[in-house]
Amino acid sequence: MAQENAHLDERARKAAKIIAQPGDYKVCEGCESIVRVPAVTCPNCHGYRFDDDSDAVVAQAKLLASREQRSVVEEDLM
Repeated sequence: MAQENAHLDERARKAAKIIAQPGDYKVCEGCESIVRVPAVTCPNCHGYRFDDDSDAVVAQAKLLASREQRSVVEEDLM
């Protein structure tokens, strides 16, 4: 349980950083991950379509901060 709370706390910290500067990020339309603006493809799903609207970034950051990680990321495969 403590590990789960620590994980959610970390997600909340990351979300706060994104919410503070949403113009630096965009949402992948393939897997809904948040990536930095310079990314050409999503590191998680290799998608190339993004929503760079600041309101969409903030909404997605709030959503991701409120729940556990559901996607498989590169670290999970090692």
